[in-house]
Amino acid sequence: MDPGARLAALALTLCLAAPAALAQQKANVLFGRMDTPSRQGAEAIGSYAKGCAAGLVQLPETGPTWQAMRLSRNRNWGHPEAIGFIVDLSEFATRVGWKGLYVGDISQPRGGPMTSGHQSHQIGLDIDIWMKPATRLNLSRAQRESLSSISVRSADQRSVNGNWTRAHHEILKRAARDSRVDRVFVTPPVKIEMCKTASRGDRDWMQKIRPIYGHHYHFHVRLKCPRGNRACETQRPTVAELSKGGDGCDETLMWWVTDYLDPPKVQKPAEPAPKRRGARDYTLADLPRQCQQVLAAR
Repeated sequence: MDPGARLAALALTLCLAAPAALAQQKANVLFGRMDTPSRQGAEAIGSYAKGCAAGLVQLPETGPTWQAMRLSRNRNWGHPEAIGFIVDLSEFATRVGWKGLYVGDISQPRGGPMTSGHQSHQIGLDIDIWMKPATRLNLSRAQRESLSSISVRSADQRSVNGNWTRAHHEILKRAARDSRVDRVFVTPPVKIEMCKTASRGDRDWMQKIRPIYGHHYHFHVRLKCPRGNRACETQRPTVAELSKGGDGCDETLMWWVTDYLDPPKVQKPAEPAPKRRGARDYTLADLPRQCQQVLAAR
């Protein structure tokens, strides 16, 4: 069965399924089956970690200043604003010595929870970009599956290593200064290094550079809800609230390379905290109701 016929059959099945039974199916299984986007207007629906997306567009596998990686995942789909952002940032990367960008996961064709990895990337507005500078843009499909990125974090996780360059700084700065961007997630040592080396004066953009564990092989750009996408949920707290109006370079940043890595001993609670539900646990009923329409759309 060709992909179009398979999609039509799946859409018909979803439309005919008993609503109650369908709502209790695992969302990551339902969205993981969809290999094409919905023919709807582009819209991010729900939150970055619990939602879906209509009318996504595919980042071309290869462009003049980028290549999409790990094509077998079929996660190079995004909101048109995300695709436009990638094109713009990849062109800027050529101005600081890179050939362009190697782009990792964006979203599945209709967003939603993924069958493996990522709590977010569900509404077409999250973008993973490799820390490895693009040195060639003619990689084969097989090479894009086997090639690895590089880490910019030291082995003790407390500082950047020799792979970190001024070009990385400039690309991250450019991303953070883009009005479409809500925040950029990086490994904490990168934020610490940028706090040390960013020029004085205008540093408001540093609010958007957010430290988080991992993220040393790639950085993660999160865009704001596009104008007119009323079902899209803005992330809270804002970066301004998180940094208390500053640049995020205060003493709290050092927690990531002190107590986070070597937590103080505390008395364990009598009963373990209940396990939090994540993206792999969600049923369709947990997502916004519009996501059923996105699944059923041709």
